[in-house]
Parts: sequence; structure tokens; C-alpha cells
Amino acid sequence: MIHEMSLNPDPFEKIRNGEKTIEIRLYDDKRRTIALGDIITFSMLPEKTEKIRVEVIGLSIFKSFRDLFSNFDKSKFGHNNVPNIEEQISRLREHYTAEAERENGVIGIHIKLI
Repeated sequence: MIHEMSLNPDPFEKIRNGEKTIEIRLYDDKRRTIALGDIITFSMLPEKTEKIRVEVIGLSIFKSFRDLFSNFDKSKFGHNNVPNIEEQISRLREHYTAEAERENGVIGIHIKLI
């Protein structure tokens, strides 16, 4: 199955450069359809004209971002310059509310560029 997702320029470039191998999302209805071996086409915001394709090579499902971040090195998320888990979570709050996190849980989508 092929999935379409959008990314801001920084995470898009980190995936393209191999600096990010786990994409973070809420484990909502759309993400529950993702399976190993699926393809994700990421489009870079805002124009969505640049695209990259990745293969899903792993899925890690957790109740919270804290749990997810506690189980993997921050480099996997492209967060090398983020000092701690609190800051990682703080940055995600720009996109995801604590309520949405509690309602859905979170998923780490392990990817490799194809």
C-alpha cells in the first residue's frame, strides 16, 4: 500500500539525507493502516512539489511521545541537537495536543529511503 504524508522542510531534508529514520505521528485512523513493507510518499510543505519515497521497515506503537522517545536514541528522530526528552515533546506540541496524544497514542514509523 502507498501512503501520502506531508512534512515541513527540516524533517523532510533529514529523511532525504539519512539523518532521520523514525517518523513520528499520532496513531490515528490513518496511521493504523500502515504495515511493514508499505511505501510512504512524503511531500515537502508548503508547495508539496518535492517528494521522497520511503519503505516502512518497522512500527513502534506507544501510549505517549515520552515512551517513544525513551526507547530510541534521539538521533533516530533527527533530534541530535535537542538537549532532552522534555524539549523533544515541547517541539511536538506545535503539531499535536496532549489530548490528541492521549486519545490516539503515538507511532514511530521506521523508514528507509528508496
